[in-house]
Amino acid sequence: MIADGRGRAVAFALAPGQAHELPMAPGLLGCLPDVPGWIVGDRGFASDAFRERIWAMGARPAIPPRRTDAPVACPDWIYANRHLVENLWARLKEWRAVATRYEKTARSFLGVLCLAATADWIKVIKF
Repeated sequence: MIADGRGRAVAFALAPGQAHELPMAPGLLGCLPDVPGWIVGDRGFASDAFRERIWAMGARPAIPPRRTDAPVACPDWIYANRHLVENLWARLKEWRAVATRYEKTARSFLGVLCLAATADWIKVIKF
């Protein structure tokens, strides 16, 4: 999932339960409306190739290294913002169908996820 600086969903892709999300991450970077200053991710996205792709698009990665890797620059003050994505998932899981994966097919689950993300965007907009 890609979220903006306010913790709202911008794009997401559905991976099989046993698959890792890293192969889908470069495709999601292309869904960003403009180049952000930072791209924040957790240790699961610690890959030299993924970091190079972020640098190539003009952003700076804030992804901590794996425990076995050499240290990389990952400022704590920007990495602390990853809670915005965690909070987004918590808001989306308020929908029972998202939290329990009630929908059986990937297409219908993505539909419910899109509906929940849209409702989350609408809650933020002040009329």
